Amino acid sequence: MSLAQEMFAIAPAMGKANLSASQLKLLSGKARWIFRVGEAGFPTVPTIALTRAAWEALQAERAHKDVRLRTHWIACLFKLVDKEGKPPVLVVRTSAATHNAGLAPAKLGIAAPTSPEDSVDPTRPLARAIKNAFESYGFGQGWTARPDEDRGKQIVLVQAVADGEVEQFLTRNATTGVLGPAPVDGSMLPHLPESVDALVALVDAKSGRHMCVTVAIKRGQVVFLSARPSQVSAAADLEAAVDRVNRKVWSAHNAVTRVDPNRMAQLLHPRLKSTEGAQPVAVGLGVSPGAASGMIVFNPDDAARLRARGKHCILVVNETGPADIEGMKAATGILTARGGMSSHAGVIARITGKPCVAGVRTLSVDTNEMVCRIGDREFRPGDRLTIDGSDGSVYAGTLPLAQPHIGGAIGKLLGWSDASRTIAVRTNVETVESARTALSFGAEGIGLARSEHMFFSPERMVALRRVILSEDEEDRSRAINGLVDFQTGDYSALFSTMQGLPVTVRLFDPPLHEFLPRSDEEIEETAASLGLAVRALRQHLERIAEVNPMLGHRGVRLAITNPEMLQMQMQAVMAGVRAASETQNEPVVVEVMVPFVSTASEVAWVRERVHAIANNSGLLRGDRVKFSFGTMIELPRACLRAGDIAHMVDFFSFGTNDLTQTTFGISRDDAPTFLATYQRKGVYERDPFVTIDEKGVGEMIQIAIQRGRAANPKLKIGICGEHAGDPASLKFFAGLGVDYVSCSPYRVPVARLTLAQASA
Repeated sequence: MSLAQEMFAIAPAMGKANLSASQLKLLSGKARWIFRVGEAGFPTVPTIALTRAAWEALQAERAHKDVRLRTHWIACLFKLVDKEGKPPVLVVRTSAATHNAGLAPAKLGIAAPTSPEDSVDPTRPLARAIKNAFESYGFGQGWTARPDEDRGKQIVLVQAVADGEVEQFLTRNATTGVLGPAPVDGSMLPHLPESVDALVALVDAKSGRHMCVTVAIKRGQVVFLSARPSQVSAAADLEAAVDRVNRKVWSAHNAVTRVDPNRMAQLLHPRLKSTEGAQPVAVGLGVSPGAASGMIVFNPDDAARLRARGKHCILVVNETGPADIEGMKAATGILTARGGMSSHAGVIARITGKPCVAGVRTLSVDTNEMVCRIGDREFRPGDRLTIDGSDGSVYAGTLPLAQPHIGGAIGKLLGWSDASRTIAVRTNVETVESARTALSFGAEGIGLARSEHMFFSPERMVALRRVILSEDEEDRSRAINGLVDFQTGDYSALFSTMQGLPVTVRLFDPPLHEFLPRSDEEIEETAASLGLAVRALRQHLERIAEVNPMLGHRGVRLAITNPEMLQMQMQAVMAGVRAASETQNEPVVVEVMVPFVSTASEVAWVRERVHAIANNSGLLRGDRVKFSFGTMIELPRACLRAGDIAHMVDFFSFGTNDLTQTTFGISRDDAPTFLATYQRKGVYERDPFVTIDEKGVGEMIQIAIQRGRAANPKLKIGICGEHAGDPASLKFFAGLGVDYVSCSPYRVPVARLTLAQASA
């Protein structure tokens, strides 16, 4: 394309613009909408565009006393003149693809040039305004320099001034998404001519987004001046997308591909109405979305008491553990000093749908003094905090919250998504309540039921500690039998709730330190329940203490060294299967998964015993039960030896949290102390515990899938780490040929939409 073609009318005063494909590619920002509206035949203010490259060529030509380009430029300017032949007063505007605070505002009231030289001389009004507009592209807050080829394509618009009153309005309501015109700032709209309705429908159809439109109105006649995108709530965007399908402006496929999955989580949780005038007292990691306000409590019992009285509270602790589960469920939100995206607090908060901010380095909690310090401020029980689990902000006091307004739009969009999605979406849950929540969001099974999470109640914790700490075989046997009774009911309820959908039971995988007593009070209570002296219990705890329990006595290692635990759990699973199969028509689909393996011999040892127990139950002879055995792949060695392991299993499920931890050599709980610095300094582009590291962890997964399927072509592949709810990670997984992903209940809709887009 020649430089002369980079000066052209996008809305001539007479006739229609006839743009080449190359010229259409240059249109960005306001220029695009001005052209589209004018092209559709709606009265549009006469407008021409020129690129920076063309303008610089005009200036270079001027220095050489040449006039060829200038002649074309003047011909363009004449396209702003209407049939009456009177040169109009002019306006000069920038037209960037995205708004930047440093861009020059529109320069109004410029007299038309009186000579050819006036049109290019930077000391004269028109050329000076054009020069200033182009220069403003290089400045402004947050500006990032562009490559030279993009810089040359920056455009400036020259328009005729339109007569009449200038008015602005939105094409759709910013809260409800209803087709407008709607006020920009919530104030009343002036009386607008009927033709505005046609303009609103036209701009909405052409742009497919909320737009702020500027028009001039004179004697009931409307002239379009410009339009720019307007930021609105995720709910309004979703309602608008569904409405466009209903109006046959979009297809269902268009709606699915154009809704941002990253914003969908906002639709399922309360959010802050406004933070105007409020400054955060601290910022941590937003590890579970949504906002919450309430009174500070420092322990689970106080949280439960406040909930029983119908009051909202924020559970504030240094870090959470299994003993805090009931308090986390009772609290409205959770705030921790330590931890990250895959910490105990983050995982449980996402399962239960509670907002959570973790890793607040300026927070310290003193439970003896019943006080917490955030920076240089002190807070005590009953003081109020507001947390935003989406961005990690913590505010003193109570800020107003907005409840989600989505109507039936989300159901329609997700229904359309499922029509094109090829990868199943399961959920990570252990309770009937969470399973029902996930089913309401469209989960197609349970991809990860963490057995150890079923012991997070006081009486079960006592029984589990008895199993771990008892030195008397008879006492341990009684405790194990008690756990069988507990877990039989749990599994039966889960299987019945899922009504024939698959349930993947992960064998016991507790880092033991999470289940052992820590405080003096807990140690004394545990000693009393076990009939031990406190001193003897302390000595026992010292003997089994681990320096690095996340890489210690857990997962498959626990099953092999304590086979009675494996026996107990498999008895409970099969008893639960029997109970559920007697009360439902659908077959029970149970998948047993052994975690934290690194060798094929480990898998073989567990597989032999699991199949023996399952076969001895007599439940596998008919068609009432569908049973399969698989393993979690969460260690680098397991990825590399996937071919050896695949012979012995029906499925692989990648535990991406631990695989990230062991591949990077980073503790997922301690990482927040330095990951933020790494990201700020550009060492890491993203937090690898939030978005999958494609080049390292991702390659490990690819290797394991390739080697596993080469050895076992029928091998089913799943992803069950927290990355399975992250849109960027899901797009990567979709390219690996996985069969299903499994995420927290409130992330199921995000996964359904993202995977549909990946399949489109």
